[in-house]
Amino acid sequence: MPRRHLHMTGPAETPLRAALCKLRTELELPHGFPPDVLAEAAQAAGAPAVSTHKDATDLPFFTIDPPTSTDLDQAMHLERRRHGFRVHYAIADVAAFVRPGGALDTEAHRRVTTLYFPDGKVPLHPTLLSEGAASLLPGQTRPALLWQIDLDSEGGAVTTSVRRALVRSRAKLDYAGVQRQIDTGTAEEPLALLQDIGRLREEQEVARGGISLNVPEQEIVERDGTYGLEYRAPLPADGWNAQISLLTGMAAAHLMAETGTGVLRTLPVAPDGAVARLRRSAEALHIDWPHHVPYAQVVRTLDPRRANHAAFLQECTTLLRGAGYTVFEHGELPTRAVHAAVADLYTHCTAPLRRLVDRYAAELCLAAVAEQEPPEWVLAALPGLPREMADGTKRANTVERECVDVVEAALLKDRIGEVFDAYVVDVKELEPTTGTVHIDAPAVVARVEGGTAKLPLGERLRVRLAQADPGSAKVLFAPA
Repeated sequence: MPRRHLHMTGPAETPLRAALCKLRTELELPHGFPPDVLAEAAQAAGAPAVSTHKDATDLPFFTIDPPTSTDLDQAMHLERRRHGFRVHYAIADVAAFVRPGGALDTEAHRRVTTLYFPDGKVPLHPTLLSEGAASLLPGQTRPALLWQIDLDSEGGAVTTSVRRALVRSRAKLDYAGVQRQIDTGTAEEPLALLQDIGRLREEQEVARGGISLNVPEQEIVERDGTYGLEYRAPLPADGWNAQISLLTGMAAAHLMAETGTGVLRTLPVAPDGAVARLRRSAEALHIDWPHHVPYAQVVRTLDPRRANHAAFLQECTTLLRGAGYTVFEHGELPTRAVHAAVADLYTHCTAPLRRLVDRYAAELCLAAVAEQEPPEWVLAALPGLPREMADGTKRANTVERECVDVVEAALLKDRIGEVFDAYVVDVKELEPTTGTVHIDAPAVVARVEGGTAKLPLGERLRVRLAQADPGSAKVLFAPA
């Protein structure tokens, strides 16, 4: 899970955008796709492999994404049944466009994930596919992996199946619009059921000991040559939508576990030291966390619209460190197979336009349902996927971290020498006078060094801004 969700609005030509452009160059990120990749994408867009896809265009699917998104991986249709619910979840069928071993496939393995910047992205696939022929855009017939998951009246999964199908989305919805329709009672039943199913799945999450972090998005706002950061707290609809994706990821993981071949998204339980550190951060941020209350229970009480709660949610993402991908074959499920935050078996399979591994997980699930051996190209790639995904995730984390540094430097560049209220969120073990502080306002997390006393982890500290220059000098504070 990303630590900081940053989104930028405002003029196209600003010093901050120039600094972000410079960052792309410094990180040696691709500016476009090679000609052979674009040629193959154009050919695939005009003639996707859909001979085995059944017609499911009668189902009135809808998508829920940010308003400006056009790389639409998922569409859903929800219905109430006599003893529960049925979830139809369509996932873009990237394999219908990408030939194993071809130029597109090779480039996807080189990129691994879509990289997100506050002002744009470096896509995994050419936009001709990811925002065009393969995207589940409204009013367009598209190849998809169609999941059908039946739930009981309490939201528990009863049966799961997946097949290739042609689907047609009827509407592209956004979170605010969905929330408004549900709150005002104007949503038609397939959309209104998102609240019912989402809440039931949240209850299921609590019961199994899972936790979802509603980390707020930060929007960078440019006004009169200066920048500001504003939080956008997630709406309930964000969480309900995420529960459908989590449901599918768990269903897919269990399908693979039953057949003995698969790739899981795993996360070890956070060590006691990490939880203790988080407790000190909670105290500094005035978060009530009684000693007898589990971490997950505290997180569920947080309101991301409150600044101190939003800051603490950012810190909670440190407990997600250590997540990775684990391959298993020959019926031997790995010892540490569970994702600690999900509290169940889980895999990534719902975002193939933006993440390499999802295409492979989908093929494994199709084979499991059909009781067939997975395709040879999938089995051949499987052992190398964890390392590829780890490298791609590391690159994505670097982009995210560097973007945050650039944005925060732009935010503070005219305030050198000012003193800020902060709290210490990290201290280097071998250099206890160096660490990390979280500033109250604006919401900035940055390095602190230069003092003579050991930094007080989890406590308040007054700090002076020593440097901040977007594109050249990261934000640095010194004890005041």
